[in-house]
Amino acid sequence: MQFWPARRSSFHSRERKVFVIGFNKTGTTSMGTALDRLGYRIGDQSTGELLMHDWSRRRFDSIIEFARTADAFQDLPFSLDFTFQRMDIAFPGSKFILTVRESNKWYDSLLGHHQRILGIDRIPTARDLAECTYRREGWLLEANRFIFGVDDEDLYDREKYIKRYERHNDLVTDYFRARPESLLVVDLTKPDAFLVIANFLGKPLPEGTQMPHCNRAPSH
Repeated sequence: MQFWPARRSSFHSRERKVFVIGFNKTGTTSMGTALDRLGYRIGDQSTGELLMHDWSRRRFDSIIEFARTADAFQDLPFSLDFTFQRMDIAFPGSKFILTVRESNKWYDSLLGHHQRILGIDRIPTARDLAECTYRREGWLLEANRFIFGVDDEDLYDREKYIKRYERHNDLVTDYFRARPESLLVVDLTKPDAFLVIANFLGKPLPEGTQMPHCNRAPSH
């Protein structure tokens, strides 16, 4: 697979990376913008999302190769179980940021995001997802199946999705429980979130800089 070049930056670490490993719709796009403002080269998200099939087969070589193209990464496939552990081994000394939000708000945001992609105002069906051409035809259906372990009958089951979301957060915090210097858990709705992130990464935050908020729902 050909990897797109990362966005510009003055930061040139080849060994230590920053991985944002919170689930999609916890502010991962905003984190990408924030890290860019802190001087990191950000990996191309569309390229990362197309590696999800490799992740589903637990083939991490291509993901590690992709991770060598930039300094910081957010969203898929880095927000998935098993990936953060492999990145921790492949890039010792890297920093990990787990973005979180209240579980029901996360689910509502995820559902709303998919509805906007599909241009509908109802619960999406398997056919809707299979015919969607986001990234490539059928990608969105595969993503739901691979990530949430659902079939056509329980797509967007609130309880199942939330349980999966909370399990991921528990796995991350448990993995890093003896290394608090490697993991930051952050809710981007908090007013001091950007300062907390900058301090965790050892980066100066220009006075007056506010946390960017990207991909907000139209009603926000």
